[in-house]
Amino acid sequence: MGELYLGGVGVGRGYWRRAELTAAKFVPDPYGGERGARLYRTGDVVRQVGAGVLEYVGRADYQVKVRGHRIELGEVEAALREQEGVRECVVVARQEEEGSDKRLVAYVVDGASTAGLDTGELRRVLKKRLPDHMVPSLFVLMEELPLTANGKIDRRALPEPNGMKTSTERGYIAPRTPVEEMLAGIWSTVLGIAKVSIHDTFFDLGGHSLLATQVISRVRAAFDIEIRLPTFFEEPTIAGLAANVEAALQEKSEFEVPPIRPVPRSGELPLSFAQQRLWFLDQWEPSSPFYNAPSVLRLSGRLELAVLQRTLCEVVRRHEVLRTSFPSVAGQPRQRIVESWQPALPLIDLSGLDQALVQEATKWLVQREALQPFDLATGPLLRATLLRMSAEEHVLLFTMHHIVSDGWSMGLLVREVAALYKAYQEGQESPLEELAVQYADYAVWQREWLAGEVLEGQLEYWRRQLAGAPAVLELPTDRPRPRVQSYRGATSEFRLSEELTAGLKELSRRSGVTLFMTLLAGFEVLLWRLSGQEDICVGTAIANRTRRETEGVIGFFVNTLVLRAELSGELSFRELLGRVREVCLGASGHQEVPFERLVEELRPERSLSHSPLFQVAFGLDNAPRDELELPGLKLTGIQLEDEVVRFDLTLWMVEDAGELLGRWTYRTELFDAQRIEQMSRHLETLLQSIVANPDAAVETLEMFTAAEKEQSEIEATVREDLISEKLLMTTRKAVKLAESVT
Repeated sequence: MGELYLGGVGVGRGYWRRAELTAAKFVPDPYGGERGARLYRTGDVVRQVGAGVLEYVGRADYQVKVRGHRIELGEVEAALREQEGVRECVVVARQEEEGSDKRLVAYVVDGASTAGLDTGELRRVLKKRLPDHMVPSLFVLMEELPLTANGKIDRRALPEPNGMKTSTERGYIAPRTPVEEMLAGIWSTVLGIAKVSIHDTFFDLGGHSLLATQVISRVRAAFDIEIRLPTFFEEPTIAGLAANVEAALQEKSEFEVPPIRPVPRSGELPLSFAQQRLWFLDQWEPSSPFYNAPSVLRLSGRLELAVLQRTLCEVVRRHEVLRTSFPSVAGQPRQRIVESWQPALPLIDLSGLDQALVQEATKWLVQREALQPFDLATGPLLRATLLRMSAEEHVLLFTMHHIVSDGWSMGLLVREVAALYKAYQEGQESPLEELAVQYADYAVWQREWLAGEVLEGQLEYWRRQLAGAPAVLELPTDRPRPRVQSYRGATSEFRLSEELTAGLKELSRRSGVTLFMTLLAGFEVLLWRLSGQEDICVGTAIANRTRRETEGVIGFFVNTLVLRAELSGELSFRELLGRVREVCLGASGHQEVPFERLVEELRPERSLSHSPLFQVAFGLDNAPRDELELPGLKLTGIQLEDEVVRFDLTLWMVEDAGELLGRWTYRTELFDAQRIEQMSRHLETLLQSIVANPDAAVETLEMFTAAEKEQSEIEATVREDLISEKLLMTTRKAVKLAESVT
């Protein structure tokens, strides 16, 4: 293998007025008999594979040095192209920051769809063919590779990777003890990475707080010990976590958390704390659709109705909570689980209507379904309706009551429906394993464990954390707050650019925090600047799936945490970020206390005009969420307008195609759409200022857009001119008055 040189009469004499480049590329020909003959160095690396046959390997100028090894990038690319499903690829060496080691990053285009490539399998195959130092540490899936005007791959236009690192980047160090080996297996499973070094940082590998919770859940199941989330953040490596596990094994925690076990169904079963709160709210306002959880899906393609019906029946069979009602027994709510129930799937045929009528009828049916109340005492608490628009176009209306479901549960439902529909359509049986526990088992476990000293220890944290917190966050509104809130609301959306999103992620990584913490801190700065209040409470929903047994169970697990921010004194954003990190970790470490139990304990000022403890909420969507893919069907989610809102203002963010999508829900009795749009602009400007200078004082961070500042300057100039003109007119009147007197 070597570099390819070209010779003969067709070779030029050099580059026009580029003597240095000519000397480097056009070299003397030692093999030709003609005096002054030249060879042209192509820069292509080739190898001989047969008589007179040369195989292109790559470019000589693409030779790089990574961790002391010289690597031909073309050789790595050639090995990648031979793998099934790889249509095109390019490998580059990137140095993330000055002084750090370079790493190989492979940009891969799938032959059909990027979703079909298994990067873990690519890594495993390459490790069999190439030395460890030649295996890329990160695979980036792309639809197309960027090209120059000449049709060549534009390496400079390749996007920056997402900050992920793997064990090959800094040198792989294998587990040294049985504990480290078990932890490495847990990390590999949760992160989807084949090999993890004991010194790799969890968050550098793409982990986040929700995945950290899953790691802790698996650690609990494997070692029967309790590791707190703050401890994990302090030691986010296998080596560091192993030390804490071994210490915990030697001395068990004072409040050992028992496992969730199945309980007999012979007696009366209590509700979980969260379920009980919703039950009491339903008694206060029966037949209210306030806690309905509707979903709407458009199904394009060939739908097999019988298969979909069978799929829904199997999901209901698997999850008891979907067969549960909540009657009153001696004035107290109890769970009543029916042995079997087959949900109906009524079909409403709209295909014969005019297209305009179809759209109008669909909108009316969707709204009617979302607002139709459930009867908690009798059930069922799940409804499904299918609308037929045409032979290959349907809309599925799916609604559950919040007392039996949450956002995580919808993700589970999606995955189970996809797996079951595919299996039944192919004539197979269910591929899903039976559940070890059901939601009723969790409710009994929660009631038994979260009591006595355990509950008191958890509550004491929240008493200290929320002592003296303000009752209301007074944001500027377009109308006065009414005495009784109506829950009428609307939505507004905005997007943060891919560049800003990447900057926020990088800032989070460098600061040792999650993206949620960075966004929350920026949001709190916005609220402080708008309200003038230095003490701010923001609510956030947390999955509360802290037990491994609950990860696959549909039910109402979600809890609400109150995150308090102190913005008093001279404070830089980075210092605020440290405070936010501490608050978030403390709250996560005491997330077991149900919000309804917390309100009952703290007894905040109750008013019908606002919600207790907080009125503004924030969330970042990083829960497991798969697209529903069914054979022969294309499914598209239809976003519903939030006409019923629980808080004054909620900001919900989710990553979408490398960008952050923000979605406000707000009370229309307080805010106009124009004010919310202005908040979007102010938040984006703040986040840009934060990324540019995270060490700046929060009071100096820019919030107003260039157009707003220009408008403000114009208004200020006009005011000054008006004041000057008034002073001038007053002076002239005074002079005339003086002259007349004289």
